[in-house]
Amino acid sequence: MIIRYSRPEMTKIWSQENKYQIWFDIEIYALEALEKLGIAPEGTAKRIAENFAKSGGKFNIERIDEIEQTTKHDVIAFLTHLAELTGENSRFIHYGMTSSDVLDTCLSLQLSQASSLLINDLEKVLQSLKKRAFEHKYTICVGRSHGIHAEPTTFGLKLARFYAEFDRNLQRLKNAQQEIAVCAISGAVGTHANISPKVQEFVAKKLNLVTETTSSQVIPRDRHAMFFATLGVIASSIENIAIEIRHLQRTEVLEVEEFFAKGQKGSSAMPHKRNPVLSENLTGLARMVRSAVNPALENVALWHERDISHSSVERMIAPDSCITLDFALMRLANLIENLQIYPQNMQKNLDNLGGLVFSQRVMLTLIDEAGISREESYRIVQSNAMKIWHKEADNFLELLKKEPEVIAKLGTEKLNNLFDFSYHTKHVEDIFNAVFK
Repeated sequence: MIIRYSRPEMTKIWSQENKYQIWFDIEIYALEALEKLGIAPEGTAKRIAENFAKSGGKFNIERIDEIEQTTKHDVIAFLTHLAELTGENSRFIHYGMTSSDVLDTCLSLQLSQASSLLINDLEKVLQSLKKRAFEHKYTICVGRSHGIHAEPTTFGLKLARFYAEFDRNLQRLKNAQQEIAVCAISGAVGTHANISPKVQEFVAKKLNLVTETTSSQVIPRDRHAMFFATLGVIASSIENIAIEIRHLQRTEVLEVEEFFAKGQKGSSAMPHKRNPVLSENLTGLARMVRSAVNPALENVALWHERDISHSSVERMIAPDSCITLDFALMRLANLIENLQIYPQNMQKNLDNLGGLVFSQRVMLTLIDEAGISREESYRIVQSNAMKIWHKEADNFLELLKKEPEVIAKLGTEKLNNLFDFSYHTKHVEDIFNAVFK
């Protein structure tokens, strides 16, 4: 992952230093459990920890890489280096364990740690959405379907919809974190033949993980597939907001605009440009997070009790997806917080079609109160609406007043009252109560 789209809190989780520290913790906790079972001499884990501290308390990453050049095995390289640092006491390290016990349990813990940061990020996005939603609870704007003016809504309702979506994402991520936070210390092919299930229980408790029911040597990858699929859904929700902002910032629309700082430049060629670069960036980042979903799904199918076809995939998608999503969520929270919103332009665009946004209410009133058939009501309304559409007229209400049957059955005052924006905002409070509980 490049530094440009990384935050130090998340990057630290995926650092070599953090990984080796977790490996060390797993090995030490497993050794403590072996002591309790009478397999390793009492005090072995303590002596190893003390010797490690005396050696500086840090792993020499370059040394581990050097050893791996010979062993072609990262866990063995780590264990060899650990033995160099701790001496004779290390002979019970990794006793009865296999590499996947360390690798998979470590990955579970890293994904759980990453989830905690992402949960905090989602909560910040929700806070920003809620604040701006209430700020513009009754700010009238046009709703669009197929990109075409439909009926009036409020900008607050737009944001409330996004809030509800991200609130669901928060629960999805909490569920995904719970599902992935598992410990597997079961030995070769997962039988516990060489290492008691009690070791797994002990290590899981120490790491605040739950024990895997049956690991077959590796933790089943359906757990990971669900985790990365959840990240993909969250990424799509980010893009959902980004696309809305990008559309609403178009010159012809300009209902919202990303904050443009003093001294900021929009184009190397055109000094007037103010581009939605943050939203466009979020669209691209969302694509990258989603790109990890399919490989994670393909990782579920492994040969027999295990193979390592999943390993190279996860070494890339785990840090990249978590780091990218963390960055994207924080960028989104800041974007929403500082979004420039232009109610006057919203009203201008709403009025652009001369009142056509009230066409359904007119039709329904003709059906309900005038007693005209739906087919005939639709014909009357549409025929007049098309005159506005084709620029033959610019005021829908005035056209309807020239329809004898409409005036005869509804009257001028009733017809005027149908063109009232408050009709479309009468349930805003109910929707907000449902969304924000």
